[in-house]
Amino acid sequence: MIIKLVVGECTLNVVSAHAPHVGLNEEDKQCFWKGLDEIVRQVPPTEKLFIGGDFNGHIGSTAGGYGEVHRGFDFGERNRGGTSLLDFAKAFGLVIVNSSFPKRESHLVTFQNTVAKTQIDYLILKRGDRGMCKDCKVIPGEILATQHMLLVMDVGIMLKRRKRSTRGSPRIRWGALAKDKVQELEGRLSAIGAWRSSSDASTMWSATTYCIREVAREVLGVSTGVFGGHKGD
Repeated sequence: MIIKLVVGECTLNVVSAHAPHVGLNEEDKQCFWKGLDEIVRQVPPTEKLFIGGDFNGHIGSTAGGYGEVHRGFDFGERNRGGTSLLDFAKAFGLVIVNSSFPKRESHLVTFQNTVAKTQIDYLILKRGDRGMCKDCKVIPGEILATQHMLLVMDVGIMLKRRKRSTRGSPRIRWGALAKDKVQELEGRLSAIGAWRSSSDASTMWSATTYCIREVAREVLGVSTGVFGGHKGD
């Protein structure tokens, strides 16, 4: 399953995966990896990719030839399922985030029952986006599903602040408010006398500000152009 999210100018593709159990036949396993392969190939190079799920494999506590994929921090011994995951990540230029941060055992084990405890759940992203991930660990005591612990990843996304502008919007030339203009403005506003209205305060204020702006436009003139910030006079 894949979900596409747009955060600011960043597009995130979030994939949820569940690999076949160890005891299933090779045909089922190959079908899973083929399907995941097709999904990942659909993600444009400019978009972010996050893969998370139960891969039913152990990548082991050491990189062992997969240094670009496995960052050297993990739990247990590697098995065939873990090797398949490492090969997949290597082929697509991905990195397994669980292995990127040194953690104590309770923050590494994702699956535990009365017989054993191990790590089979992983979070994966593009190698070039590794800097987005600030931390990754298991939350002890928080059970996501039967015997599976909650695995979380802290991600930082830089959002660009868009600068609003007004193109060609007329603006009063308040800089032209010299002494003679002040007297003319004052005289014309006194003649209008908008503030002498008998209406309520809100209506009187609106009428007064409107009169000030309109008279100022006539007395001081207006200019047009491109201005950053908020629109207004």
